[in-house]
Amino acid sequence: MSGAPYGGTAQQRDDVVLDSSAGVVKARQLVRTLAQEARLSLVDQTKLVTAASELARNTLVYGGGGRMQAETLAANGRTGVRLTFSDTGPGIPDVELALTDGWTSGGGMGLGLSGARRLVDEFELETEVGKGTQVVIVKWAR
Repeated sequence: MSGAPYGGTAQQRDDVVLDSSAGVVKARQLVRTLAQEARLSLVDQTKLVTAASELARNTLVYGGGGRMQAETLAANGRTGVRLTFSDTGPGIPDVELALTDGWTSGGGMGLGLSGARRLVDEFELETEVGKGTQVVIVKWAR
């Protein structure tokens, strides 16, 4: 997942540890800063921050905590932000169900994964029961 397979360049940023609500807030702040640096529109900044907030919260609540890695991207004359959320939690037993609008494994609204997927340009989810989950999202400047 690291590197720049799309033929562009990526600038590594510090990881954010998602082990508390404070980590989720720190992740949101970093994503906002990177979105501004990548020259995303205000609407796209808001979409990316919202998706990141949902995924950071999922990492904390359902994954038992984890990390967010954030990178700015440059490829083919455009810029963007790639975020990787990873945990070593229980994994997702039924990915298709988990990506269904309205489905929730907890007390939430059931919009976390499916909502995050709709808000970004690229969405990739890898999970294994008993080993954890990794979600990679990308938002490109228009």
